[in-house]
Formats: sequence, C-alpha cells, structure tokens
Amino acid sequence: MNIILFEPHEVGKPMPRRDERTIHLLKVLHKKAGDCFDAGVLGGCRGIGRIEAVRLDGSLTYSLDLREEAPKRFPVQIAVGFARPIQIRRILRELSNLGVLAIDLIGTELGEKSYMDTKLLIDGGARAAMIEGAVQARDTGLPVLSSYATVEEWLKERPWDKPREGKKTSLFKISPILVAADNVRPEGSLCNLSAMGQAIVIAVGSERGWSESERGLLEKAGFLRLSMGERALRTETACTAAAVLALEKIGALD
Repeated sequence: MNIILFEPHEVGKPMPRRDERTIHLLKVLHKKAGDCFDAGVLGGCRGIGRIEAVRLDGSLTYSLDLREEAPKRFPVQIAVGFARPIQIRRILRELSNLGVLAIDLIGTELGEKSYMDTKLLIDGGARAAMIEGAVQARDTGLPVLSSYATVEEWLKERPWDKPREGKKTSLFKISPILVAADNVRPEGSLCNLSAMGQAIVIAVGSERGWSESERGLLEKAGFLRLSMGERALRTETACTAAAVLALEKIGALD
C-alpha cells in the first residue's frame, strides 16, 4: 500500500487487528508506536498518520495530520461494455489508478448478458477495486461510477453533460471530444487525435465489439469511430490503452 486510506466514518476509530491496513503497517512495513505513515481520507485530503499505540487486542490507535489536497483527476471518461466480473475489477482498479474522472459500465448487444448480473456494483466490490487503484496512486479520490442497460440508454442520458454526485455543474468544464474505439472500418486512428487541453469521452465495446446498430447510434450521437490498431484487444487491455492514449492526447502525461 502506498497510502493508508480511511473512509470518513472510520476516522478516529481504532483499526482492527485483522484489518488489511493494520497487517500492512505492522507486518509488511514493520511500523510500531510513534512511527508515521502516508495517510488520507477518501474524498478528502492526504498527509501523515502516526501510530499512537498498538493495543493488547492487536488493534491500532492513530492520529492524522492531513493538509495536502488530493491530486486532481483528469477530464477523461471511459465507457465500457460489461465484461466478466474479474475483468471489471481489473478495469476499475486500473482506470482509478490512472486518474480518470468517470467510468460507465454499459450493456451491449454483443456482450454476454449474464455479466450484467454481477453483484460488484452493490456488494462493495467495485468500490474496493477503485480504492485499490487509488492507493497505488497515492490518491484519495475515486472515479464516478455508473451503469447503463444499453448503449442507447447511455447515449440518451449523455452523462458527460450532466451533474453527478450532487454537483450543480456538468462533469466536464468544457465540452468533451467523443470517441468510440473501433477497428472495424474506423474513420481514423486515436493516435492521431488532436486534443491538447481538452476533455475526452471514450467508449470501448465488449469482447465482441460493437454491433452495426450501435455503431449507427454512436455516429448519430457525434462519436468519432477511431482505431487503436488492427489487433483485437481484451476488454481490460483496450480500456487501459484507450485511457493512456487519451491522457497523452490531452497533455496529462507531460
């Protein structure tokens, strides 16, 4: 763990003996009472934590001095067709680690319908995966996560134009470039996209890609269909590649 993160409601409460954070501090980092560690509160600031005591029951008491703002998330939104639950975990972890602003999971016509029945979105698994990515990046923020039954529903909602999580303004400060990753009769290459200083929404299909009707819907909604090469990629590989290319194009990796 590169940073120990706390949910807001956990702050001030002892960390239990069997908590993975306690185990990491004591068994992996070999910390003891009086030692400091990198810490942060999810959705809040980050800074330094200090172990005050290791109690007889193995739990930890600690104090926090959090004065540093979390790194800003980048104006990139990734939409992806539902994949296998294990793949969704990897996708959420990696996209959170890369600092994208939002992730949308979408049911697609060629995707396996049973994948949409995953409990990750309701049992805390999805959030846990995004937290794992944030921990790696020393971040306290998480992407905004949403799900949609179909591409048509997603396009009708146009979530990139709407406020989320109680915000009064839209997700992006500027209108984003809309891209659908597709290597079937693409209009060009994502590598050649000019987007310095802009925001990007990238839609990635499921394992079997987009149906012809979905291509039509995406084009009608203003999406550019751009390729990432000739090879057919695994869903999690395509998401990571698309996110990295988008970050490079907007200048986030400079």
